Amino acid sequence: MYRLNVKKFGFALGLTGALIYLGCMIVMATAGQGGSITFFNSLVHGLDVTSIIRMDVPLWEASLGIVQIFILGWLIGACIAAFYNAQIKNK
Repeated sequence: MYRLNVKKFGFALGLTGALIYLGCMIVMATAGQGGSITFFNSLVHGLDVTSIIRMDVPLWEASLGIVQIFILGWLIGACIAAFYNAQIKNK
């Protein structure tokens, strides 16, 4: 079995999360409130997001969100890789 590079796997997962967050921002900016509600309702399998969606998110808050998602993704990815590596039998 191959060992995973903890830092690279964490970075990859963090960057993937940040790209998904950026995609969410683009959907909200281009689809408007009605389109965003329809998109996210279908994405979360029928859960109604009408009462929790907020369209007036300031740029600084969205930027902070991207950074937070990247950091959380990096930490989660690093943990996954470390746990995976810990289960590999050394030869």
